[in-house]
Amino acid sequence: MYTLAHAIEVCATATVAVSMAYCLLVLVAALSFRVYAARYRQLPEFAANSFPGVSMLKPVKGLDEGMVEAFRSHCLQTYAGEYELIFGAGSVDDPAIAAVNRLIAEFPERPIRWMICTQRLGTNGKVSNLIQMLPHARHDFLLINDSDIRVTPNYLERVMRQFLAPGKQPVGMVTALYRGRIARWTLGAALEALGIATDFHAGVLMARLLEGGIHFGLGSTLCMRREALAAAGGLEELVDHLGDDYEMGARISAAGYAIRLATEVVETSVPAYSLGEFWSHQLRWARTVRDNRRWGYAGLLVTHTLPLALTNVLASGASFLSLWLLGLAFFLRLGTAMQVGSGVLRDRQVLANLWLLPLRDLAGFLVWIWGFAGNTIEWRGERFVLRNGRLEKASE
Repeated sequence: MYTLAHAIEVCATATVAVSMAYCLLVLVAALSFRVYAARYRQLPEFAANSFPGVSMLKPVKGLDEGMVEAFRSHCLQTYAGEYELIFGAGSVDDPAIAAVNRLIAEFPERPIRWMICTQRLGTNGKVSNLIQMLPHARHDFLLINDSDIRVTPNYLERVMRQFLAPGKQPVGMVTALYRGRIARWTLGAALEALGIATDFHAGVLMARLLEGGIHFGLGSTLCMRREALAAAGGLEELVDHLGDDYEMGARISAAGYAIRLATEVVETSVPAYSLGEFWSHQLRWARTVRDNRRWGYAGLLVTHTLPLALTNVLASGASFLSLWLLGLAFFLRLGTAMQVGSGVLRDRQVLANLWLLPLRDLAGFLVWIWGFAGNTIEWRGERFVLRNGRLEKASE
């Protein structure tokens, strides 16, 4: 029994040490991105009268809080080239259509239109709509982002300039980091936004550092050449995938194109989640990651620094070493949260909600464990089963 207890204590201590090393690497990854962002803000500009046209495709379903302002932000771009906005809904009764009509009246100089996507081509309704919208896009550059994404007036210009970045491979896609904007404070919303800023994006930056760049897409911005999308198999291949944004980028990367991170950080609206809704959303996210990156998901164990340090205290009987490691882990975790959330994402909510970080990390650890326990998820009021990267409707 003593030998077993000692082995458990040694393993727990070693895992905490690895997790703390992960925190140090996150700090390096955040610094690396900040250097990259400073360097590539000065990319060459398009020659006069040669700005490529861009078709923005926005599938919509319902009208959430803050969505109208998100729509408006896309109409206020300073981009010198042509761009159009195409909204796709499943029904003419969708409340988003009325909002788009108000947008058309407010910005008559902008090419804005909506269409009804009558067909359900697969389990992923968003991709199904996009497939039906794509033939109506006039331009060779396509920009897809989530309906609640809010951007600055320089967004499109900064995204498009990334296609001029030098490199061995042609740039096929540009994607962007994002911060969560809480529309109305609830505990669930605060935990969600804090996780986006301090946990999710720490992982994105680490992937960029360890893999020598980004090889996947983020739903906040998927700007791509039409030819790159075609080379990757088109949208039809994604109609039954839940993580379509990740998969779209991964396939474009596999087709021989580079993926760039924009220097622009956009905003997503975080609903006033209850704790139950927060748990459901996090579990969907976790199981999506597990399905897309199986070994990577298992490796996420080392990202849960504070829960691992607490576990080590219990496993070692609150030894001096375990308590010392807990204190060190706490300050390292605070450092990564502030460096990524405030430094990279410029999320002003992070400092205000930093007192929730231990609770958020504990919830994240429990979600990670429960992510192994099944394949069922809930998405937009429907239940699905994840099997080999694809969505199937769950039996009633």
